[in-house]
Amino acid sequence: MTSPAEQEALFDRWAKDYDAAVTSSSLEGSFPFDGYERILDEVLEWADVRPSMRVLDLGIGTGNLASRFVGRGCEVWGVDFSAGMLADTRVKLPEAHLVQADLLREWPEELLKQPFDRVVSAYVLHEFDFPANVRLLQQVAARLLSPDGGILIADIAFPTTAARMEASQRWASLWDESEDYWAAEEAIAACTRVGLRAAYRQISFCGGLFRIVPCGT
Repeated sequence: MTSPAEQEALFDRWAKDYDAAVTSSSLEGSFPFDGYERILDEVLEWADVRPSMRVLDLGIGTGNLASRFVGRGCEVWGVDFSAGMLADTRVKLPEAHLVQADLLREWPEELLKQPFDRVVSAYVLHEFDFPANVRLLQQVAARLLSPDGGILIADIAFPTTAARMEASQRWASLWDESEDYWAAEEAIAACTRVGLRAAYRQISFCGGLFRIVPCGT
């Protein structure tokens, strides 16, 4: 099992090559980044933002998703545990507020001072196990969202557990058993059990988008 320090060092090293790795045209039709740019575009459109809205990007990485919200005039905050990723984003998005922190540990006070209109994340949560993701979503909904806020999650995902199993067999040489890829039918049911309402769109064969809000909103 990779330690947190080893994981951070891995992403620090990956920072300089990350954009090329996820946006290469050769990835179209391939696992796991098929449709990457289309999926990030869908996050922006489904978020339905207006200028000056506060947006928090969980696992901002090199800022590929966050840059879309900056372009819409949003006040963008980003959290990442990788200093290397954040260094790249500071160059790309100097107007963003960046915080180095582990998403699964205590959040810095500066993130809790005022709520966010949208909390977004792209290609991050599959790094955590599913129960940890459900707890994270609960905490985000309870502590970070404005009353009319919403959570948008883009990631490696499949509509059903059967589709996920089929993909794991088809792409066995690339499938990482240490990562937890979402099945929408499981995720929606788990969200419902903890008081969250989720909707899902499949964008590519291995990538999808969740919109999650507290029940009753």
